[in-house]
Amino acid sequence: MSYSIAEAARRSGLSIDTLRYYERIRLLEPPARDAAGRRAYSDGDLAWLSFLTKLRTTGMPIRRMREYASLRAQGAASAGRRKAILVEQRQAVTERIAELQSCLDVLDYKITNYERIERGMVDIAAPRERGVPA
Repeated sequence: MSYSIAEAARRSGLSIDTLRYYERIRLLEPPARDAAGRRAYSDGDLAWLSFLTKLRTTGMPIRRMREYASLRAQGAASAGRRKAILVEQRQAVTERIAELQSCLDVLDYKITNYERIERGMVDIAAPRERGVPA
């Protein structure tokens, strides 16, 4: 299947400008062109864009994504380094999830505390004793 840049943008959730930017910085190989010279994105291009979007969502810097894309072009010979990049990113994501879980735990505690206050069932001094501001 072949998709225009507008359709590729719609399907990928990225803007047309982002698609052109990714092509310019070599995150995305230049797509094929149709008979009129317009970009024609393939299903493979869309799958790659989906993966790039996942990497960005994990907080991977563009420079690391570019390194990964460059290694991808080298094929199987670069599999070890590509795996290492993903393992490093997975560790960063795991750490961020733990950080966010800690924040969520505090929010849950505070919400529960306020629910108790609303029901008149809590000692206001208790949160300070736990090191959580009131």
